[in-house]
Amino acid sequence: MKGGDEVIASSGPLDWRFSQVFGERSAGEEVHEVDIISAIEFDKSGDHLATGDRGGRVVLFERTDSKNTSGSRKDLEGTDYPTRHPEFRYKTEFQSHEPEFDYLKSLEIEEKINKIRWSQTANGALFLLSTNDKTIKYWKVQEKKIKKVCDINTDSSRSLGNGSVGSSSNSNSTNSCLTNGGVPDNYLSNGYTFPPGGIPSLQLPTVTISTETSPVAKCRRVYTHAHDYHINSISNNSDGETFISADDLRINLWNLEISNQSFNIVDVKPANMEDLTEVITSAEFHPTHCNTLAYSSSKGSIRLIDLRQSALCDSHSKLFEDTETPTSRSFFTEIIASISDIKFAKGGRYILSRDYMTLKLWDINMDSGPVSTFQVHEHLRPKLCDLYENDSIFDKFECCLSGDGLRVATGSYSNLFRVFGVSPGSTETITLEASKNPMRRQVTTPAKPSRPSLSSITRAVRRGGAESPVGDGNGNSFDHTTKLLHLAWHPTENSIACAAANSLYMYYA
Repeated sequence: MKGGDEVIASSGPLDWRFSQVFGERSAGEEVHEVDIISAIEFDKSGDHLATGDRGGRVVLFERTDSKNTSGSRKDLEGTDYPTRHPEFRYKTEFQSHEPEFDYLKSLEIEEKINKIRWSQTANGALFLLSTNDKTIKYWKVQEKKIKKVCDINTDSSRSLGNGSVGSSSNSNSTNSCLTNGGVPDNYLSNGYTFPPGGIPSLQLPTVTISTETSPVAKCRRVYTHAHDYHINSISNNSDGETFISADDLRINLWNLEISNQSFNIVDVKPANMEDLTEVITSAEFHPTHCNTLAYSSSKGSIRLIDLRQSALCDSHSKLFEDTETPTSRSFFTEIIASISDIKFAKGGRYILSRDYMTLKLWDINMDSGPVSTFQVHEHLRPKLCDLYENDSIFDKFECCLSGDGLRVATGSYSNLFRVFGVSPGSTETITLEASKNPMRRQVTTPAKPSRPSLSSITRAVRRGGAESPVGDGNGNSFDHTTKLLHLAWHPTENSIACAAANSLYMYYA
């Protein structure tokens, strides 16, 4: 699957390597709640990466290896990797949101960043949207020349303005007469007198503009008072002018330049709230069709809507549901079916969804069911009761696709994340740990081979890879307190950024 539209042959498994870590914890170090990363997003070029945390801060990183092309061809050929691995450096950070209190509803609004989305760049400036539960902000980050305040020792022989600043004494004056109660020129009211000969030099603060630059973040727009429930998604439109925001019951359409007005395009709120059976969990614009968007629900369905059909999209143009009946229904069946995240492939033909137990790949031209299903942590199914008791069953894991559409990735517990190959015939299934040694817990058991008759991605596949029935797949007991919820795939390269608590890990292949 190339660019989301073209089916191509499968490639071999990737060799993932550690690249960088920012904010690495030392052994036994306590993690503060406000420092935990809650959002990750690459921009379209892949040269910038943004993270948001529970303290309402946004941190920007910029790529450096693309700018540094030093080294001869002979030196590069002698390295043990085909290309330079991506390197990022800290660029800047700013406080995006502050804790607030809604006095009308007696509700505390925390500063945690729920989502970050990059907008189109203009005139060398970066633009991005960030949101907490209630308020969306539009930020502009631009390089500004640094102004420095310098102390300049003015020479006594030079004059500033209309007079000399060096000689301020009248000691050479022969006129000793002081009329009208005057005082000597070298005498001040506080009793200080100028030294004989005057002050040789005077320090004046001077503002100079340096050739150095520093990134400065400025909030351009604030979009608020449009959601009664917590915002779970924001998504930029391909037209570069509009974006959507979604909460549990509504999706609103905004213009980037108009902050005091939005249009409600989806409303699933029933007249009687007792009749409510499902809520909106995620929403995403089509990457190239500005009139198309998709949203997922807590019942495990995905709806595709066309904004050209009506102003209020009460009806959908397509509905995607997994029609396969679970082998054994239980109290947890509907809970784990809830979709926590959806992503369009680059070309827009495929949609990747993540529910609690699985990743599913959907073809928007085939609404009979997913074309592929990947078991993420099937070994946790016997533990669903325990996960329900400690609320872990409601964790919202994100998912991502590679730029070429050949692989997908998502997180799990014990700071693990999994990468699956989705091209026809691929059996690639890799489990990695968010640490400096990502292959430490790699499963050595080979993955289950696909059916020999598989010849097209539009043929449904179910693959769980080398999952062990207990632990994390390699005999290790899983830790539900260390979860990898947020990750992002570089748009053009095989590079993944993921968050483990307050640490940002980056890997390449």
